[in-house]
Amino acid sequence: MARTNPIKFFSQVRQEVSKVVPPTWNETLVTTAMVFIFVIMMSVFFYAVDGVISYLLQLFLELLR
Repeated sequence: MARTNPIKFFSQVRQEVSKVVPPTWNETLVTTAMVFIFVIMMSVFFYAVDGVISYLLQLFLELLR
């Protein structure tokens, strides 16, 4: 395995970090809204799936009586 000079490594890290750009305020708002909407959609989905499974399980248990 080739070893990298630590000074060269940290120099390259510094160059790469300087290329990082933080998101704009608008990008942050849009992304937050998308995550919020997705969480609501998935909550409704899992609530519905839970209801269906509960209903089917109750039917199954009624058949066993």
